[in-house]
Amino acid sequence: MTRLAAALLLGSTSLVAMQPTFSSRVEGVRIDVLVTDSSRRPLRDLTARDFVIRDNGVVQTVDLVSFGELSLNVGLTFDLSDSVAGARHAQLRQASRALTSSLLPADQLSLITFNQVVSMRCPPATTHGCIDTALADVKPSGETALVDGVFAGMTIGEREAGRSLQMVFSDGLDTASFLDSDRVLDMGRRSDVVVYPVVTKGAKPEFLEELASLTGGRIYEVDRNDELSSTFKEILDEFRFRYLLTYTPRDVQKGGWHKLEVRVNRSGARVKARPGYQGG
Repeated sequence: MTRLAAALLLGSTSLVAMQPTFSSRVEGVRIDVLVTDSSRRPLRDLTARDFVIRDNGVVQTVDLVSFGELSLNVGLTFDLSDSVAGARHAQLRQASRALTSSLLPADQLSLITFNQVVSMRCPPATTHGCIDTALADVKPSGETALVDGVFAGMTIGEREAGRSLQMVFSDGLDTASFLDSDRVLDMGRRSDVVVYPVVTKGAKPEFLEELASLTGGRIYEVDRNDELSSTFKEILDEFRFRYLLTYTPRDVQKGGWHKLEVRVNRSGARVKARPGYQGG
């Protein structure tokens, strides 16, 4: 199959096929980097001189370092299949309200839900009231098109300027997707969207764990009865205190897979970033 797309149900309109555009439109490379000390506290005073980036083993010159300067594009991608009915649905609403209250006025927030159908509930906007209303209006039901939902969320995040975080919640394995998980992993290799999945223990899809690693995010496992608000808040705080590095690749081939290494010249510093990117 040479052309794949995820179907989004936009309100009451018909199904629309969406195909992402990748970062080949950008000459520079962007890397979202989390830097913490030995106690996992973010290091906040780093400059370009503190970072060393190797692209396929070749040291690169960091053109720009941003920290806390860019607004966030936070995409919520929620499983609303039958297994989420009841207490878990209520927790998703509560956690989303807590997350919304922690956003800054310039931050954008969007919501995609999925069961056997992927639905755009709230397009990206700096007004955040849509989320709770949308979650209150939908009743969890049906099967789980997890891969399709993640694909749609990344497509939305890739289209927005600034720094894009996709938070995925699911409490089950995929049972209804049209797309193959390898297609989404390939998208992750090309995308600047950072993915943080939250999954129920015992139901951790391997592709979500790999996608989180490819994009520089981290997967969270929660018990079925765990409160989600603190987890959502922890993810948002961690993402906000990341550095955005930009460089123009030099002395490396343009195409193929590029292995990235990011180090910080500070004793005890811990670095988390995506392991590479797919060249155009």
